[in-house]
Amino acid sequence: MSNEIYDFDAWINIIEPLPGESISHFLGRFERANLLTSYQVGREARIGAVVARWKKLYLNPFPTQQELEALAQVVEVQVDKLLDMLPPKGVTMKPRPIRLCGACYAEVPCHRIEWQFKEKMKCDRHQLGLLTKCTNCQTPFPIPADWMEGKCSHCSLPFAKMAKRQKRY
Repeated sequence: MSNEIYDFDAWINIIEPLPGESISHFLGRFERANLLTSYQVGREARIGAVVARWKKLYLNPFPTQQELEALAQVVEVQVDKLLDMLPPKGVTMKPRPIRLCGACYAEVPCHRIEWQFKEKMKCDRHQLGLLTKCTNCQTPFPIPADWMEGKCSHCSLPFAKMAKRQKRY
């Protein structure tokens, strides 16, 4: 029997980055769409375990140009778009607690990198304080890479509905 049936090029489901999306959220969506782990993505890009760190928003040391180019080839996204998912040079990140603006999430369902900036305590667009835990059960938000359905992992309250309980600034 011929092996021609198994001779095919690998393919991936291409995931388009959302405006302002964090690297963590994007990597989670990419991995789920392609049934991959961060280990597999890192191995394929030949950059190793840094992918798992980036999913947790641990960006120190900052991703190098070479690492981003290697990742860009695997996820089929331009390096400039990957850079948009990272904090700008000189901006300090606070990887924990994970923050969220429910009103922004209702508009575009993704975690924004700007919510994790150290100096950012409110959403400038909606003038609402950023949330660090579910407004219903007080469970802290998991890393954005694990946000599969846009709701609390404990009580299932949708992130978009949490905007009602965000404090105005």
